[in-house]
Amino acid sequence: MASTGGRTRGAPDNGPRAAVADPHAAAAAEARAGLVRRLTEGGALTDPRWRAAFEAVPRHLFVPCYYEAGEERGGACEASGGAVYTRLWRDDPDPSRRARWLAGTYADAPLATWVRGGELISSSSQPSLMARMLEALEVADGNGVLEIGTGTGYNAALLAHRLGDDRVTTLDLEPELTETARGHLAAAGFRPAVVTGDGARGWPDRAPYDRIIATCAVPSVPAVWLTQCRPGALLLMPLATGLVTLRVADTGHGEGRFLATPAYFVPLRGSAPPPSVSTHGVPPRPLMDDSFRFLLNLVAGRMEPVEALALWEHEDRPGRERYGVTVRGDRQWAWLDDPEGPYGWPLGPPV
Repeated sequence: MASTGGRTRGAPDNGPRAAVADPHAAAAAEARAGLVRRLTEGGALTDPRWRAAFEAVPRHLFVPCYYEAGEERGGACEASGGAVYTRLWRDDPDPSRRARWLAGTYADAPLATWVRGGELISSSSQPSLMARMLEALEVADGNGVLEIGTGTGYNAALLAHRLGDDRVTTLDLEPELTETARGHLAAAGFRPAVVTGDGARGWPDRAPYDRIIATCAVPSVPAVWLTQCRPGALLLMPLATGLVTLRVADTGHGEGRFLATPAYFVPLRGSAPPPSVSTHGVPPRPLMDDSFRFLLNLVAGRMEPVEALALWEHEDRPGRERYGVTVRGDRQWAWLDDPEGPYGWPLGPPV
């Protein structure tokens, strides 16, 4: 996950390759092999080329520190907006805490990497979710990819390992994030184009792209992303606690379905806040079902919760993969089963 949005600040630039001795290399290699084994056994990694990327790219170089919620005696803590976080980092003088940091970097879990004023600004996503997203991107050799949301730079490194530095552009709003990610990438031996700018505007300087992948949630599909794609390109983005893949027909048209995988990402910075999700009139039991909560998020502000419940029950409790998104010129909408069927909801802030 990463933060994006705001005004474009600069042109693409690349950090130099760095060769720095890594005292954690041996232990990290063993931990990384264990992570890849778990991802493979769990079905998140099926493509041998992506498996090779996860085996080769050292995640710990991209997460030199991260925060766990809650206070720990003797730990370095940060209080933000009433929340307390324990900081784990690679240079902690306590060897047991250094070992705990390293184990956490290779756990199949998201890691909070930047908290500011009580707000989660950036994190390193759960590796199994990253693997599923990368495989769903269906990249081919020679594809050019734009990543919206640089974060730590780890996902960009995986893309660069698979496709080559010159085929990857990664974009983020926060200059501090892009500068830090550039250093992480250099330390790991990668030099994709790292740019600071508005994620909602994409990056036209290196367009057209064959793939665009967003690691921040959007309330609707930014139309400019389609204009920066080649015909036949694929967009993958988090929307309404799901992941939608959109096949681009041309600069004004795209369509695709959601993956079955749940996904919770930091919102695209600068975008309109999502409508509040009401549960008024809904009994507790349906609210425990992830597929119903997904529908509530998808239709928030467009359908009353009790109407959504009636639809969900009538249609046999549909999972995410039965929903899709269509963009046609100035119109875009989400739908169930069929883009021209009886169930469709405009995307974007309700008027």
